[in-house]
Amino acid sequence: MSNIVKGGEFLIKEIPANEIFSIEELNEEQKMLRDSAKEFIDREVVPQRERFEKKDYAFTEETMRKLGDMGMLGIAVPEEYGGLGMGFVTTMLACDYLSGTTGSLATAYGAHTGIGTLPIVLYGTEEQKKKYLPDLATGTKFGAYCLTEPDAGSDANSGKTRAKLSEDGKHYIINGQKMWISNAGFADTFTLFAKIDDDKNITGFVINRSELENPESLTFGEEEHKLGIRASSTRQVFFNDMKIPVENLLGERNNGFKIALNALNVGRIKLAAACLDAQRRILNHSIQYSNERKQFGVSIATFGAIRKKLAEMATGVFVSEAGSYRAAKNVQDKIDELVAGGMDHQAAELKGVEEFAVECSILKVFVSDLAQHTADEGIQVYGGMGFSEDTPMEAAWRDSRISRIYEGTNEINRLLAVGMLIKRAMKGELDLLSPAMAISKELMGIPSFEVPDYSEFMSEEKAIIANLKKVFLMVSGAALQKYMMDIEKQQHLLLNASEILNQIYMAESAVLRAEKHFSPDSVEAAMAQLNLYKAVEKITVAAKEGIISFAEGDEQRMMLSGLRRFTKYTNHPNVVALTEKVAAHYIEKGTY
Repeated sequence: MSNIVKGGEFLIKEIPANEIFSIEELNEEQKMLRDSAKEFIDREVVPQRERFEKKDYAFTEETMRKLGDMGMLGIAVPEEYGGLGMGFVTTMLACDYLSGTTGSLATAYGAHTGIGTLPIVLYGTEEQKKKYLPDLATGTKFGAYCLTEPDAGSDANSGKTRAKLSEDGKHYIINGQKMWISNAGFADTFTLFAKIDDDKNITGFVINRSELENPESLTFGEEEHKLGIRASSTRQVFFNDMKIPVENLLGERNNGFKIALNALNVGRIKLAAACLDAQRRILNHSIQYSNERKQFGVSIATFGAIRKKLAEMATGVFVSEAGSYRAAKNVQDKIDELVAGGMDHQAAELKGVEEFAVECSILKVFVSDLAQHTADEGIQVYGGMGFSEDTPMEAAWRDSRISRIYEGTNEINRLLAVGMLIKRAMKGELDLLSPAMAISKELMGIPSFEVPDYSEFMSEEKAIIANLKKVFLMVSGAALQKYMMDIEKQQHLLLNASEILNQIYMAESAVLRAEKHFSPDSVEAAMAQLNLYKAVEKITVAAKEGIISFAEGDEQRMMLSGLRRFTKYTNHPNVVALTEKVAAHYIEKGTY
């Protein structure tokens, strides 16, 4: 277990291909779960797509009950509380294959199994877990999570909902309102956050609606009319002198913000998983349509402009899978290591996810951005038909849009990922300073003009990734020296650093996946190379913009020279040939 990486350590360490996990390595139990999830969606959900678009909330609830009967709602719930107690990778896998056809079901499933259930798994007392989890694991009751308020969006701790201890000391009396609450229309178990008296931080509580002394103390707004996820129940929730027994406080007083943050970390990586099968299905529709659609007497799949789109969409799926499953296994390994060291599972799961919070944010941003782009390109492949409700593309496009806002907006997550890295470096948990200083010395030295031997598969790609890590350390190290603790105010610069960070992690994941499982002439190797080339281009733009914004004179010239050195290929890939190879493969195969 000694080779377990730390969160964020990929930036300063060369990760061997045999140390990463990818979807090719699923065990038999996981493959069976994946296949049954896929079969369920194809049988129960795909033919009923229209009902979700027509806001059939009852059908969403009915479908969730069926998932409960299959055990799909209790995958992450320990066996002693009625769940299946499976590992983190398996929970990701279920989320992946159950979320691809409609955002309405994806949201209901994600909100229930994630933020609706996990806070109780992770922070509940033994009594609370015994009381609430068996019903949540089986779908007898559904969960909702009440955090967001009208005036407190990304700043969750500034909520105005208040809790006051009753005179007899037996209840908390809650007053306030929450908004954008998924599953509110059919949930019974509510996890909610409020400030007790004038506390600095929010506190978590859990309550079953069916057990309230006064049912009128918990009321709801009308269903929200939304751009997408139309059959996902989303309502405002109002607490009017709602009495909650004191034993229903979740975790510790003043600790609600920590609960919210950790639930969001899990939610972020799961959201990446929830975007994966959506990308696969959009791609498959696009391949099928372009093979069948005739223009000028030939199928549009023969046109270079369409082939380029399909190749880029397929590459996006490959890269998204690579990063998502790599991080999921890192989290699982950390949890297993902590449990083996004597930590109880509850605490280990918290620590495991917290350890990889940077990677969770990277994945959330990268994969949700890509899912939206894939849906957009899917419409484009369909042309005018893509804009019609008769095809699956316009609903996919509308549904994918929320993913960039959920679980903290992508902008917040970009700032968070870099901010968390800097904090870890400041605390001495991650040594970013030594490698950053070594790069400063390297820039002062004379570059080597020797042509390296890149005959080994993926050796040049891995050398480039190592250099891209130097770009991040060079830019962020110099920026930190200049701004010190004021770096958090430099949001433009942090966004640039985040783009570099995201591209490195995802490009490395794809290259290592290709190296570990595929041959040099495989289509997977072509996709990893294609993505890396695009990543180098994006990193060059982001780094240059960042450098010019804060460095001047000799320092600026030296860093720009370093940037050119660190983004240079010895052997440029033939991007057009790689694109054509990927397109030809999937067009002929007819599916991803």
